[in-house]
Order: sequence, then C-alpha cells, then structure tokens
Amino acid sequence: MHPTIAAPLLRDPAARSRAAWVVAAAAVFWPLMVIAEFRPWVLLEPRNLQVLGHFLAGFLPPEGSPEFLRELAAATLQTLAIATAGITMAFLIAVPLALVATRALSISRLGPGPGQGRARWLRRAVRGLMMILRGIPELVWALLFVRVFGLGPTAGVLALGLTYGGMLGKVYAEILESGEQRPAQTLLEAGSGRLVALFYGLLPGSAQELMSYTVYRWECAVRASVVMGFVGAGGLGQLMDQSMKMLNGGEAASILITFLVLVLAADALSGWLRRLLAGPVQAIASPVSALLPGLWSARWA
Repeated sequence: MHPTIAAPLLRDPAARSRAAWVVAAAAVFWPLMVIAEFRPWVLLEPRNLQVLGHFLAGFLPPEGSPEFLRELAAATLQTLAIATAGITMAFLIAVPLALVATRALSISRLGPGPGQGRARWLRRAVRGLMMILRGIPELVWALLFVRVFGLGPTAGVLALGLTYGGMLGKVYAEILESGEQRPAQTLLEAGSGRLVALFYGLLPGSAQELMSYTVYRWECAVRASVVMGFVGAGGLGQLMDQSMKMLNGGEAASILITFLVLVLAADALSGWLRRLLAGPVQAIASPVSALLPGLWSARWA
C-alpha cells in the first residue's frame, strides 16, 4: 500500500493583508459616517416612505403644454450656451497655464544656468494660481458675480470659466507630463520652440485623453450650470427653482428628463470625439508653428 499523500491546503497568501485593510477602512470610515449622521435606513420607516411616495407622485405626469415646452427649450439652449461658453473660457485660461506648468516643455531645464531657478518658481506660482481657481467652488464664484452683474447667464459663464480653468490646467499639465517625454525633449534640444515640441512631441500620445477629459468637464459644466441656476445664473436651474417654489412637480419632472437627455448626449459626444481623434494630430501643428514660431522659447520658461 502506498501512503496517502495529503493535498496541499489552498490558501490565499494575501488574505491576511486584505483582511487588515478591510478592518482599517472600517475603523476609519465608520466614525466619519457617524459624524455625518448618515442613516439611510431612516428612509425605510413607514411614515417616511409615505411622505416620499406623496412627494414623488407630485412629479407625475410630466408637464407637456406647448407654452411650457417653449420655455423649457429656451432654458435648455441657455444652459448649453452657459456650459459651452464657460468651458471655452476655461480652455483659454487652462492652455497657457498648463504650458507654463508642464515641466516637460521647459527649455531652461535642458542645461545649467540661472534660468532654472526662475522657471521653477514660475511653475510653482502658476500651479498655486490654478489651485486657487479650482479651490473656490463655482457656486461661490456665481454668488459673487450675481452681485456684480445681476441675475443672468454672465455670472454662470464667469464662474465656470474660472473654476474649470484651474481644473483643466492642472489635469492638462499632469496628462502631458505623464506621457512619453523623450520626443519633446529631443525637439527642444534641437532648438525648436514650445509649440513644436507640444504638437509633435506630446500631443500625439495625449490628444485623446486631453479631449476626453475636456468633454467630460463640459458635461460637468452642464450639470454645474443647472445648479448655479438656483442662485440666479439662468438656464434650467433657474426654471427648476421657479417650478419647485410653485410646487409644480410636473414641470420639475420635465426639466429633469431634459437634463438627463443632455447628459446622455454629452456622453455620446465624448465617445464620438475620442474616435475622431484616433488619427494623427500633427496636421494642426504646421500652421500653428508657422504663425507662432518663437512662442515661449525664452530660456527662463
């Protein structure tokens, strides 16, 4: 008879560390949930379910009168205009800030000299400016600009432009620095300017990610413009505020449906633009480089 050979025990070698991380996460998040008074089970109480049911029933059926639909269409166009103008302003703010803050496009770092210290402090100052812009919520900017410009979409556009300008600039710089930097460095060492190094060295590998994040921020701008409408920045938010104050749930339901359609359209647009940018992007480099051959070519930059 052959002795019976015991089968080896199947055991995950990382089970103990995973269990430790789960316990540590619970020890951290549970007190935070207690402090935040997060008690979702309260919604399941019979009295609260009854109140919630009556509230949701007020949203049915959605409002569909021709007069309201015309007003809804105008508010939707205004919301799209606020989001698009705001993200355009943010893009114009973010691009130069990102170019200065991106270390991969710094010419002064190629060799020794006093310009390295100045460039390092300049990048820190620009990153600090972007932190201030994105650190103040767009709703706070909107409240400030509403007092300056009065009720209307101007406050929303400026609020989105400043806050999202800081966000886009930070993420643009991080995306450009996270990609392959050797082509851009080679171009800079050969004497090319910043824009040539950007278009030919960094953008080919980062264009899709940059565009995807920009479109995502435009989608966020659509949602933010709706929220800012509650403080008088116009668009769907202001119309929603009026409907809720009038306790007109049917109008509020129609506005929510319209908002959902806008979000779905933004997601579809993001996918289409990613496919569109699947090809090379150097085609736009030559005219820009020809128009601005020496832009940002100083040693301190």
